[in-house]
Amino acid sequence: MNWVLHVANVLNSVLPVRETFGIRRMLANRGGIVVGKETRITHGVKFYDRYITIGNSVWIGMNTVIASTHKGRITIGDNVDIAPCCRIVSGTHDLGGSERRAGTGSGDDVIIGNGTWLGIACCILPGAQIGEGSVVAAGSVVLAGKYPPNAMLAGVPARVKRLLP
Repeated sequence: MNWVLHVANVLNSVLPVRETFGIRRMLANRGGIVVGKETRITHGVKFYDRYITIGNSVWIGMNTVIASTHKGRITIGDNVDIAPCCRIVSGTHDLGGSERRAGTGSGDDVIIGNGTWLGIACCILPGAQIGEGSVVAAGSVVLAGKYPPNAMLAGVPARVKRLLP
């Protein structure tokens, strides 16, 4: 992780909750993350690595972690709402031998479509592609796969429960 993102992560933990959205956007941009206009990054949000693109008018709830890797980019569309304590991760490991099951590091892109709402404490794993206008229910774990637009995803692992109007 570069030093600017490290400083951003530290400051995100001590800056006032809502009054410093512009400072948080600026720090993330300086750290190599593309952050759109009017995006609001709240208290305690942590970014790991710079392979992240965040659209316009996004809300990122407190204590969310967004962890990318050079082997897996994270793209968050416009008008996305991310509730507190979510985890969005693009890095993983290949399965190793019995002496160490977490083998060689790998990753896969994560895409969160425009207008999506991620419920509190959900987890988005490498390779997940969530269609625009979707809702991920609180506490759900979204595995790798392509999910349709306007879908209600819920459960562990998350499944399409219904299509939304």
